[in-house]
Amino acid sequence: MAQKKFVVEIEKAKEAANGQPSMGPVYRNLLAKDGFRPLTPGIDSCWDIFRVSVEKFPKNRMLGEREIVNGKAGKYVWLTYEEVYEIVLKVGASIRSCGIKKGARCGIYGANCMKWIISMQAFNAHGLYCVPLYDSLGAGAVEYIICHAEISLTFVEETKIPEVLKTFPNTIKHLKTLVSFGKVTDEQKKVAENFGLALYSWDQFLQLGKNEHFDLPIKKKTDICTIMYTSGTTGDPKGVVISNKSILSIISAVNHSLESMDQGYSEEDVFLSYLPLAHIFDRVIEELFISIGSSIGFWRGDVKLLIEDIRELKPTVLCAVPRVLDRIYSGLIEKTSSAGFVKNALFNVAYSYKLRNMNKGYKHFEAAPLFDKIVFSKVKEGLGGKIRLILSGAAPLATHVETFLRVVTCAHVLQGYGLTETCAGSFAARPDELAMIGTVGPPLPSLDVCLESVPEMGYDALSSTPRGEICIRGNVLFSGYYKREDLTKEVMIDGWFHTGDIGEWQPDGSMKIIDRKKNIFKLSQGEYVSVENLEGIYSLVSGIDSIWVYGNSFESFLVAVVNPNQQFLECWAEENAVAGDFDTLCENSKAKAYILQELTKIGKEKKLKGFEFIKAVHLDPVPFDMERDLLTPTYKKKRAQFLKYYQVSSFVLLHLNLPFLCLV
Repeated sequence: MAQKKFVVEIEKAKEAANGQPSMGPVYRNLLAKDGFRPLTPGIDSCWDIFRVSVEKFPKNRMLGEREIVNGKAGKYVWLTYEEVYEIVLKVGASIRSCGIKKGARCGIYGANCMKWIISMQAFNAHGLYCVPLYDSLGAGAVEYIICHAEISLTFVEETKIPEVLKTFPNTIKHLKTLVSFGKVTDEQKKVAENFGLALYSWDQFLQLGKNEHFDLPIKKKTDICTIMYTSGTTGDPKGVVISNKSILSIISAVNHSLESMDQGYSEEDVFLSYLPLAHIFDRVIEELFISIGSSIGFWRGDVKLLIEDIRELKPTVLCAVPRVLDRIYSGLIEKTSSAGFVKNALFNVAYSYKLRNMNKGYKHFEAAPLFDKIVFSKVKEGLGGKIRLILSGAAPLATHVETFLRVVTCAHVLQGYGLTETCAGSFAARPDELAMIGTVGPPLPSLDVCLESVPEMGYDALSSTPRGEICIRGNVLFSGYYKREDLTKEVMIDGWFHTGDIGEWQPDGSMKIIDRKKNIFKLSQGEYVSVENLEGIYSLVSGIDSIWVYGNSFESFLVAVVNPNQQFLECWAEENAVAGDFDTLCENSKAKAYILQELTKIGKEKKLKGFEFIKAVHLDPVPFDMERDLLTPTYKKKRAQFLKYYQVSSFVLLHLNLPFLCLV
């Protein structure tokens, strides 16, 4: 890199040797050029984070939920840090009274709420491994996680009790205690009793440890804090083991980075909790806000009501995935375009003026203060009026959306990048650096980064524009996959975690994600798709000879190009009185709908997840071949060439703008 504004080289590049790919130079954030900032003395665990904040900020509002009166949501009702602490101690005593000791695995299954955090803190207090349960990993995931992690006790949202009871008798060997966040019915109690399961309402459970006292065990930085199960490849979910040290390290890094830009968090901050606590992104952010005595308000669990919750809570910081920000963007565009000629013209003038000044180097609050007051303040009020920072993660945010929101929200809008294995945070863009739009910014000051060449994909970590697989080293890394040392060894090589993502260093030291090493990608909601696995399943349809499945991180659904079986399609056409030769049939909308119906049918039979279903299809009568460079001599798909070919053929695949497809 000719210019290194935000990173510093700490190790030289390594040429390829013994058949191994070459490694680029090792870089770290300029803030950490002399070493990573030491962790705070006396803070050895996530429990210490909470305990110290209770001592410092006992009367601060900690957790809040909207009061429901006559079916309508009212104001947020809050518990203070000391009030939460007292409940946590009661919950912890009740857990221990069930015979559960340090190192046991305990689950939480449900949407974000105050009791989720309270349960989590009780686990932290007694050195128990918090194992979130969630069903979006596919059919049978809850049962699999309970058995694989050997979960003995689970807190569960009232509406999820039936889902847990369905796992019996297969989970009876491990799960002995189930605690509802709300109530339990007599029928549920009978079912539980038949399996020897102790089932409690929240209030009943708190009575178990009422007259009990248990000393809190000593906890170390190296102790496991949580096991988070994640998908991303074929097969069963993987349990990502995360230590206290990893979480403490990422919190320290985020604080270090923000403080260097005068954007540090404070006890005055308010955070909206709606991204799943079962994922590391939200878990780490909430630990961070707890560490500084901030307030956390919870949404009502309905994405349609999210904006209303935001307006009521008035958060100062909002974490989001691109799909949510896309909705905000679309809503704002619709409002401005329907506001009338004068207002729309004024908005466009204000937008152009402010963006032009921001491109000149003005900070966002300096670029157009008058327009902020008379035009963009309305946008800010729509988001509660106090938003100062919006963090986007899980998937790429479209450049035009990021640019638009940076201008109109009067807040910093920053993209970040990380994985569960890197404790959520690895890179984060910087405020007021418009050159970083479309990138994930420089690495956080808690890890080292290098690129490894991927010759088979044409990526060279030693070229003038370094490209390769992103590899990460540092205390933020996970401790391995639970009970899967084989999988751990595949991604941890010589102390480096191989992410599988292809990055491109920018001249200023920021990173741009450009590809995925394996044929796995994320959709816009952050869900991983294993494309080869899906193609194997969809190929079971007797009416098709070959299929190519495609999606990208800017869209929420999958599409496919199919080679239909000629005899099958012609028989269908004869039975349904559809005229035309094979080429004509492939263009017929009814034929496309029929093939799509057959693909959907097999998807349901194989219990695919919702986002794995194909939503649009194009029928190509010409078999995939080597003549068009679509296949290798061993008949493997050249995926990059597939995308290139069908784009050139006027099939505008890049942004999934597919007028030729049959959409459902």
